[in-house]
Amino acid sequence: MKTMRWTLKYFLTGFLFFSLMTFAEAVVIQVDSDFDGQLDQWQHKSDDDRLLKIEYDKNGDGKIDQIDIFEGNEKPVRVELDRNFDGTLDQVQHYSKDFILEYIEKDSKYSGLMDWREIYGTNKKVIRLETDENRDGKMDVFQYFSEDAHMERVEYDSSHDGNIDRWEFFGAHEKLESVHFDTNHDGKPDQWQYFKNSTQLTKVEHDTNFDGNADRWEYFDDSGKMERVELDRNHDGKLDLVKRRQ
Repeated sequence: MKTMRWTLKYFLTGFLFFSLMTFAEAVVIQVDSDFDGQLDQWQHKSDDDRLLKIEYDKNGDGKIDQIDIFEGNEKPVRVELDRNFDGTLDQVQHYSKDFILEYIEKDSKYSGLMDWREIYGTNKKVIRLETDENRDGKMDVFQYFSEDAHMERVEYDSSHDGNIDRWEFFGAHEKLESVHFDTNHDGKPDQWQYFKNSTQLTKVEHDTNFDGNADRWEYFDDSGKMERVELDRNHDGKLDLVKRRQ
């Protein structure tokens, strides 16, 4: 009789444990999508049958190379990719709940560091491209594009201190028009260079006392030689000296 009571208790305890584990753990459905005898898709669902993620082996090498993250939504909110099939995820695509692409992060050199970020606009085109050129984990070049995908501006953190210190502006046909520099790293430009046909320097303005106003102007001829310098030596906003090349 004692043995029977112990057996019944053990059975009930085991049944309760099994039931709790069944409801607490997510269900994984394994699929052979191309009927080649190898599993290549794993669907993870919550205990209330909501789709959490799908893992794929796209090239049939036995390693996961794409993960679609649903987090209970009908469509993925994030897609993770292993583009070169080396077993390491190197691209992450982020979507809104309506499955509109918002931005993409990439390991452009397959080195384990996400050094590339594409931000998309409502027209599904890239409106900003960010890159980490010195590979310190922080983006330091920012390219801005118009709605028709033309480059408008590029910003640089050339000193890698987290602050922009160089700005390039482009006009029609993506021709470089001007470059602004923050030479003293106070967050404000203090030198302005102007170009014709992207490469021909025509004028340089300087803010030598860093008050936000230009006080030295240098003009260049078509051969690139300086032909005139204008100065505001007392910083009152008026020219008081002009030097010309003879």
